[in-house]
Amino acid sequence: MEFDNTLDVPLPPAETWKLLLDIKRVAGCIPGAELTEVVDDVTYRGKVAIRLGPVALSLSGQARFEEIDAANRKARVKAHGSDPKGRGSADSVIDFRIEPAGRGAKVLIHTNVKLSGAIAQYGRGSGMIQSFASQLIGQFGESLKAQLAQLPSCAPAGGPSAKPISGLSLILKVLLDTVTRWFRRRPSQS
Repeated sequence: MEFDNTLDVPLPPAETWKLLLDIKRVAGCIPGAELTEVVDDVTYRGKVAIRLGPVALSLSGQARFEEIDAANRKARVKAHGSDPKGRGSADSVIDFRIEPAGRGAKVLIHTNVKLSGAIAQYGRGSGMIQSFASQLIGQFGESLKAQLAQLPSCAPAGGPSAKPISGLSLILKVLLDTVTRWFRRRPSQS
């Protein structure tokens, strides 16, 4: 499934570009994520933990910058993660580019995600996955803004273990978004 998101960052485009390529610096701002290893300048290993009520999912995997176009401030990241308990896996290709926006920058993100195994059943409707991703991007943006306001960088990698994403508020928002989209698509009855 494919979807698009945007993220507003209160830094000029050139600084936003440098920040987003500095994985060690921003890893602490990604909800539920933990950077476990820097393989090389473009390859990283990590974990993502998500808790949805009584269900806890954990994906371990690798992300790699496949393309980096500094002149146009755009990049492509390919990532693969699998659940250590064998419940499934996720493969994604994330393209992002940065554009000027007022005093800051806007990050335009296009994501193509393929889920397999039991993990795919948690988000059968692509609208639910898209809403969930939008909420995660929003949380990442808020965390990034808060860190930029307080410190010169986000929490350093290798610090305390990442706290799993609490899914209750995300699920409520996703359900509300799904119901709202459903009512918008229904033909009006006169």
